[in-house]
This record gives sequence, structure tokens and C-alpha cells, in this order.
Amino acid sequence: MRFPSKAISSTLSARLRAFQIYGANTNVGKTIVSTILCKALKESRERVWYLKPVSTGALSDADDRHVSKFSGVTTSCLWQFNDPVSPHLAVPQELNLTDSLLLDKVHNHISSLSNEKGTFILETAGGVHSPTPSGSSQADAYRPLRLPIILIADPALGGISASISAYESLHIRGYDVDRVVVFSNEPYRNDSYLSPYFQKRGIPTTVLPPPPPRKDVGDEEQMLEYYARTAESQELFDLIGDLHSRHAARIQDIKSMPQRAADKIWYPFTQHTSVAADNIRAIDSAHGDHFSVYTPPTVAVSEPAEESAEVLAPRYDGSASWWTQGLGHSNPELALSAAYAAGRYGHVMFPGSIHSPALKLSELLLEKLDNPRLNRVFFSDNGSTGAEVAIKMGLRASRERYGWSSEDKDIGIIGLKGAYHGDTIGAMDAADPGIYNKEVEWYKGRGFWFDFPKVGLSEGKWKVEVPGEQQQELGTSHEFGSLEDIFDISRDSTELAEKYAKYIHTQLHQAINVEGRKFGALMLEPVVLGAAGMHFCDPLFQRTLINVIRNSADLFPQAKLTPAKPAAELVASKATTAWTGLPVIHDEVFTGLYRLGSFSPSHLLHVQPDISIHAKLLTGGLLPLCTTLAGEEIFKSFLSEHKHKALLHGHSYTAHAVGCQVALDSLNIMNTMAEAGEFSIAPSEGKTQTSRDKLWSKWSSEFTTKLSHSPKVESVWALGTVLAITLKAQETGYASNASGWLMDRLKGNGIDARALGNVVYVMTSVSTEDAAVRGLEEVVKGFEEW
Repeated sequence: MRFPSKAISSTLSARLRAFQIYGANTNVGKTIVSTILCKALKESRERVWYLKPVSTGALSDADDRHVSKFSGVTTSCLWQFNDPVSPHLAVPQELNLTDSLLLDKVHNHISSLSNEKGTFILETAGGVHSPTPSGSSQADAYRPLRLPIILIADPALGGISASISAYESLHIRGYDVDRVVVFSNEPYRNDSYLSPYFQKRGIPTTVLPPPPPRKDVGDEEQMLEYYARTAESQELFDLIGDLHSRHAARIQDIKSMPQRAADKIWYPFTQHTSVAADNIRAIDSAHGDHFSVYTPPTVAVSEPAEESAEVLAPRYDGSASWWTQGLGHSNPELALSAAYAAGRYGHVMFPGSIHSPALKLSELLLEKLDNPRLNRVFFSDNGSTGAEVAIKMGLRASRERYGWSSEDKDIGIIGLKGAYHGDTIGAMDAADPGIYNKEVEWYKGRGFWFDFPKVGLSEGKWKVEVPGEQQQELGTSHEFGSLEDIFDISRDSTELAEKYAKYIHTQLHQAINVEGRKFGALMLEPVVLGAAGMHFCDPLFQRTLINVIRNSADLFPQAKLTPAKPAAELVASKATTAWTGLPVIHDEVFTGLYRLGSFSPSHLLHVQPDISIHAKLLTGGLLPLCTTLAGEEIFKSFLSEHKHKALLHGHSYTAHAVGCQVALDSLNIMNTMAEAGEFSIAPSEGKTQTSRDKLWSKWSSEFTTKLSHSPKVESVWALGTVLAITLKAQETGYASNASGWLMDRLKGNGIDARALGNVVYVMTSVSTEDAAVRGLEEVVKGFEEW
């Protein structure tokens, strides 16, 4: 069984040359050009197939019948409707002809021919954006196929504008236009303008003589003569030769990419002793949750077609492209957002200026985070630089509060073991020594890091497992009836909360009051530590750590309360906006913006940070952008008459307008989905309706429970879009090879997951359909090794 069995990749065959014909408008001659092409190809002794997926109007006037009649080629039509109107009006409602069904039928039709040697022509209906039977734009509906386009330009008055607009609509969606065809029209001579326009863009234009005007008598004879003459013309000979060349060049280019990359690219997070051309994935395109990846054909062009000649295969993007994907690859709405901002602004210098996308994005983030401690937004380009900014903010605020000298360079960060905040020097120093930083020459590791109890589902039971070194003080394992119980804030009044508070206070007392160490901020990845191995921290431990730091006057003179207070009283008041103890930084780069279900994981923790960092899903997976948010008191710690005391941090593309516009539109789309209840599923599937602090998961409870009983599984958890499976292993951590068998099985089934040592995770987009997730679950459950 292979997943995704119904996934559709861009269609490219070593034997079959497939092209899609779009028109700049209706009545521009798509069917005429299709007939000429089919006739010319057939007369050159090439096999030809023609498909019109949806046709409307009288059967006697159907386009597929016209092509067959005048070219002699066997043609097909999937759906024919009698009304001569747009497909979305012609289709009876009860038929429920969805885009998915339409695409499946078309893809299956092409796939059935992919081992044949010849040319396939797919003719669309109307203009580029003519509706499909479901009402969506056909330019979007057919995009997963990403067939090379033959665009039929409009020769009539106004046709120049229509033709260029059609091209831009296709181009912005990632189509390759291989050829423009236009009929000559002497009064308007659109071809004389369009030919050089497209030539500048590397697209040749073919100008054909117009068909003769229709006659009541003798029309068929004159069309036969027209087709015979035009199909034998030099223009058609050149057009077909160029299409053949482009098809071959496309295959050669993607075939050569892995070796060219192996010779020239230095990959991140990669030990290059293991890199070779045969293990580099060449991605032709991506759409939705899938890549279209080069797969060497199993049959040569000259051989009998007994095996697949397909050059591209779909692969599920199981890491959400390093945790960035939220609304699917090549999302047309986000592509249009980027194009709009690029056209309106390009890039404009940010200091001392403001543009609408940055301002509206800032206002939206502050509104949705709903945290009175935050009212300032600082822009940077990625999570690591956003973390650098946050660290600078926190350290400066503490320095000003406690009167430390700027010469004091031994101020550290408090955090959790396995923390990861990025790969720039400051961000690395905020994490304990590990695989990501210990070999870096300037790394110092400025901090104190707590090990922590971890959450997981094991043998059908939700448990909080305490690390060995903490078991004497905190116990070993604590069971809960549900994940909701683990997040329940009433746990703050439990005996375990008191133990957490006492343990944390004792450790900090030793570091601060006995050893004399100084700390300038608490920095956490709320709920889940991603790069550490998808470690799910007990929410109570993180909340208690924050409360102890904010309220322990014997550790931090400016703290609000003392550690003698009950844990339930240590919850910071929502009425205050001033930080106490130390500034609390939440690195939400991975866990925020619906990745774990809520707009912010801080909402799940019932904690309001003083500084927060947001990236990855911020732009829905399209562009790099990061924001670091802070409060007025922290902002004022940088105010001075002297410029050198300002927050002198930034990059040339700060608050890039394109990124800000895409982020604004992406968040609005996801917020609308959340408000409409789309982040929910029937309770029997293990999900509950989402709200600010409710839990939901794309993954069903039946599936995770079944996995948790496997003798190979230590624990499993699923929250929001993330599934993490911790495998039992003698050697754990990043260097473990225990996940090798599972990664091989996933890869063999078309799923590109990622492993962090003995932890394997699979991640969906926020927009992934539930049926696709159920398909993933069925594949994973079916592995015999469990």
C-alpha cells in the first residue's frame, strides 16, 4: 500500500508528451488549434490523444466531436451537459461534481496513457478562470497537474489585455507557458504586439491564419481544406518541434539536478559525507501537502511500455517543510498576496517609515494574542534572529531593573534542557550544550537549564514521566484520564504543583544565592520542545517555573510574592502588565499560530509571556518573516538621549512588505477557519471544538491509542497538526538510529517524514483535509513491524 494513493503530482512522462490548452477568453479558437495540432501530429505518424474534460452545449457542436471529425484522432469527453452555459451553471446540483473528482478523472485518464509514446492534448473550457462545475477557477483546479501550457491568445479588439492577463494568471500559479498561439486579425494586429512581449519572457508565439467565416452551405468542405493547409504549414512544423524539444529539456533538467546540487550546494543540518546525487530529492513543484519529485522512469523511451514511464511522483510533505506549511504549497491566495505587495511596494526601508501590511499585521497579532503584557512589535527575518532580539530585550530590561553594568557579560538565561532557539551565536548560547551548538567555536552556553517531566500516551494511558534525577523529589510517573486533564489549570492546587515549585526554587536558590550567578530572562518553548526531539513538557512544570520566577522575592528582589505561597496563588495576575522577577520569553516559532491547535500555546498554558517570538506559520509557509513582541516597560528600557542605548538590531529587509502582506492574509485565513469551526472533528474521531484554550488534533484518538500499545513504542502524542512517536531504543536522542526502519517504511509509502533520533514526527498543514490524515493513519497502522 502506498500513500498517497490518490495524490496527484505534476504529470511528466518519458514517453508521453502532455500539454494543456488554455484560452485567453472564450471563442478565441482553442478547439481550432487543438484540431490543427492533432491533425498535424497524426499526419507526422505520431500517436495523439485528445481530452475535453467538461463540455457544455449541444452534443452535435461538442468540441471533442469537432476535433475527431476534422483530425481523425480518437477523442474523449468526461462530462457533456446540454445547456450552452458555464460548467458551474450547466451541472445539475445533485451530481456533486467536485474539483477532486474532476481532477482524479483527468489524472487517471492521463496516467492510463503515460506509458504510450505520443502526444496528449487537454483542452480546457472558456477562459483561464472559467469556473469548473464546482464553481472554482479551472486555473486552480488543474494546477496539481502542472501541465505545460499552450495559451491561445485573443486576436480581437481588447485581446492584448486579455491575453497578457491570462498569461499572468497562469504564471503566478506556477504554470509554464511553452507556446502562445494567436490567429492573425488584420484590423487589430494583436500578434505584432504580443509576439515581442512573450519573446522577452522566453515564450515563442505562433501566428496562424484565421479559419474561414462559417457558411450555411459548404462549411465542412472549407474547414477540411483549412485544416489540411494549416496542419502542413511551416508554422506548425516549428511549433511541434519546439514543443518536443521543451519536453525533452524539462526531463533532462530535472534529471540532472541531483548531481548538479551534489557538486554545488552546501545543505543545512547535513553531514555531507552521506550526501550523494542518488539521495538528493529533485522537486519539480509542490501543491497542497505534496511535492512532485523526480523519480527515474523504469522503462526507456524506446522500450515496450511494460513498466511506468512516469518521471514525477507525489510525496507527502510530512515535516510541513520544516514546520512552515499552514495553508498548503502554492496556495493561490497567498501567491496573489505576495504579487500584490510586490507590485505595490517591492521593498521599502522600514526605520522611520510605516506601510499598511506591517501595521495591520502588528495590530492583528496583538489582538489575537490578547496579552496585555505585549504592545510593541519588532520585525526580523527568521526565528533565530527573532530569538536574538528577544534575548537582547530581556537582558536589557533586567540590567536596567537591577542596575547591572553594561560591562557585566556573565548574565545568563534560565531555560529547559534540550532548548533550541536558532543557530545564531546568541540564540545558541541560550541553549544547553548539545548536538546543535557544542562544536561551534564561540559557543559558551550562558544559562541554567532544568530537565523536565514529559507528557506522552503509553499503553493507552496519558502519563507524565519524570526524569531519573528528579524522581526523588517529584515521583516517577503520574497518570491522567485525558490530555485535557494534563492541561487543566486546577492542577496548580495539587501536591505535584507544590513539589514542582519547591524543586524549582531550591535549584534556583543554589544557582543564584549560593553560587552567585546572574540571570536576565527565562526563555521557553511553550508546551513542546521541537528540535530537542518533540519533547512534550508537562504544562504544569512550565507554568510553575514561570510563577516561581515571577513571584520569588528572595531570588529576584523585584519579584511579586514569595515561594511560601501556595502554587495556585502564584499564577500571575492578568491585571498587571509589568514584568516581575525576570522577563519571560516564549519562543513560539514552532508551536505558535495553530501548529498545536491554539493561536498561541501560551493560551494553552494559561500564561502571558513578557516577550514572544512568532515565525514559520506566520506566512502560511510561503516566505521568511519573524516578529518579536514585547511590552511598554521593556520597550522603555531602551529609551535614552544616547543612540547607542537603542535596540540597534535589524536587517536590510526588515518588515519586508511582501512578507507582511502574506502573513496578514495567511493569519486572516487561518483565523476564519478557526472561527468557522474547521479545526474540529466529530468527538468519535478524538477531536473537540477549538477555542482559545481548547485542545484538538488532526490525528484521531483511535489511531494514537493503537500506536501507544505497540511494543516498539515508548510513547506517542498528537496535538494540533503534529504527531510524534517516540520509539523504544537503547540509545536515545538525536544520534540514535532506532527510527531507521520506520523512516524506510514511511519513505517507501510516499511519506517524507522526519526523524529526531528515536523520535519520528509527521506534521500536516492546518488546511489538510481529514480524509488525507485518515489515509496517513491507515498506512502507518498497517506496518507489520508494530
